[in-house]
Parts: sequence; C-alpha cells; structure tokens
Amino acid sequence: MRKKVVALVAVLAAAAAGVVVARGCSGDGTSKEARPANPNGEKPASGTSPEDAPRPMGSAVTIVVDASAPPSEKGPEVLFSATWGGSRMNELGRSRPDEANPEAPMSLAMDAKGNMFVLDQVNGRVVRVGPDGKPESVIPLKEQEAAQDMAVTDDGKVAVLDRFNSKSIVMYDEKGGVLGEVPLEGEGLDELGFVTGVFVDGKDVYVEKEHGPLLRIGTTDGQPVDRTEVPGRPTRDGLSYIKAGIIEPEAGRMYISSVDRATMQHRYTREIRQGSEIRGILLLDTDKTGTIYLATLLVQNDQESVVLSCHEPLKGIPTGTAVLPVNTMPEETFRDMAVLDEGGVVYSVRTEQGVSYQKYDCQ
Repeated sequence: MRKKVVALVAVLAAAAAGVVVARGCSGDGTSKEARPANPNGEKPASGTSPEDAPRPMGSAVTIVVDASAPPSEKGPEVLFSATWGGSRMNELGRSRPDEANPEAPMSLAMDAKGNMFVLDQVNGRVVRVGPDGKPESVIPLKEQEAAQDMAVTDDGKVAVLDRFNSKSIVMYDEKGGVLGEVPLEGEGLDELGFVTGVFVDGKDVYVEKEHGPLLRIGTTDGQPVDRTEVPGRPTRDGLSYIKAGIIEPEAGRMYISSVDRATMQHRYTREIRQGSEIRGILLLDTDKTGTIYLATLLVQNDQESVVLSCHEPLKGIPTGTAVLPVNTMPEETFRDMAVLDEGGVVYSVRTEQGVSYQKYDCQ
C-alpha cells in the first residue's frame, strides 16, 4: 500500500545545523508525527546515545504524508510469487521448529539485468528469477546450512554469507559453480555474530560490522585479500559511503551520514525526526544514480508501519516517501528488500499462503 506525498517543503535555512522532520497524518486527517527505524541487517538495532551520534548538518526539511489517502486501486507490481512447501521452482522453504526460531527465505538481491535472487536456505539453495518473473535456475549451497545473507555482482555472481556453520563467504558463478571461499575469521573481525551483512562493490567483497563500517575481506573470484575498512556502505554511483543509525528510538530520532569516497571527507550528517517510536531500519541502499532508499519500521499506538523514504545523494534531503505493508509473520529473515538499479524497491511480503515479491517506489 502506498501513501501519497502531499508536500515536500523546505523550512528554516538553519545557520549552522538543521534537522529533517518527518510528519504524517492520521486517518482522520489530523497531523501526527510519523517515525522511522534502523539499518539493513533486518533486525532492529539498538539506539545510539545522543553523545555518540554524528552531528546533524544542513537545512530543516518537512515531509508531509497523506496517511488518509486511499491506496492505489492498481496496487504494487508483483514481480514473483511462491507458495510455501517443497523445493519446486515456484515454491520456497519455510521452517517452524518447536525449539528454534522459525525461518523463511533469509535474503533478497537483484542484479543489473533485473534478475532476482532469493536465498532459500531452508532448501539449501539460491533461486534465480528472470526479469519476466519466471524462476530460471537454482544454485545449490555448499555446506552453508546457516546461510543468512547474500550479495550479487553486476554479472550475476553470488556471494553467500554463513556466519555460524561454514563461517565464510562462498562465491558462486552465474551457473552455480563454486569460485572460491573466503573465511570470515581473521584480522578486524573477532566476533562473527556482529556481522550484519555482505556487500559487493566492483570486484571487492565486504562484510558489515554492527551496521557501521565495512571490512573488505575478499574478491568476487572468491579469493582472500589484505583486510581494509571503509566507513559505510558504498553507493552505486561510486561517489559516497553511507550509513544510518538510531539516536533515540522512543523519540523517533535517527540520522543518515555520508562520506565522500574520493577524499574520505565527511559530506553531511542529517538528522531525521519522525513522530513515532523507531523499531528498526529495514533498508539502506542506493540506486545507480545514488538516490538513497531508507525503510524504517515504526510503531504508534501499538500499530506498526513501514515507511520508505528517498533522499537526494549529495545532501540527504528527502525527495519522496511511501508506506509499505508490514510483515507480521514470525519467521526470522535477514534482508527483506532490495533496490533496483533504475530505482524502486523490491519487497518480500509474507503471508500464511506464501511470499510475494512486490515493487514499490517513493512518490
């Protein structure tokens, strides 16, 4: 379900600093504060203390969302749907053990050609779905029973992260062959439970540490490298490293921060204030133009909502927003959203019947 952006108004050019304030409207049209959440790695992260949070910079901006507007009759575009069950191409695994966390497909990624990759770790595989929405092939996972995340290169190679069983990243080629395996343990990474995602940038493979810096640990050919750290997630336009975090969850305070990639100089940190409690950041990524996509899980009056916002690359100013459905299923997942190169977000929406991969965008 989408919500129409009614206004995007710049207010108060602050002399030294400013904030981004997000406000929404309730169903009866009265103005209410809205509110976002925490970075990718798809589990709500703990808040950052106000003393430790980056200092906000820039002008204050208000986003007004018409929450009373009726949803589009057309609805989101469904790119692929699967039922729960066995291991056929149009089925995905779901596990609900008595004494462990229930699981659904852990991660989702898109390549530059519009192919979708679904990490179906319950069935020990990655399913590749073509741009036409039809499943094309599967990649069997090599001794990665605890696979949780993956990243895909522009040419269709797949990096699969397993923190607890193989304790490695395995690189697969576009046909499913194993290119190589990079161990996670080593310099710069003492606790594997702190790894919050795997990312590829050109020929480099990175792991993220506690939703903060990224550690380069290998190549897309599956070879280990001398480990180096970068200050955030690389943007797809090649210009920046970005990160996001929560300052005060209950107060709805969070931030987006950007570092210039060429100079490694801080570009901006923009505080975002939303009028609801922040439960988690569900997405932080960019499209090919560098537009930042941020999805946050909010709660107000015991009602949860997912808010997607888009931000201009070099200043972080919001350019649009949308409200997405909330996944209420109990299954544990790692990454429910992926940004397309051309813009827009693919979101895995789960029900008791199965999972639907739907496309949304800011308005």
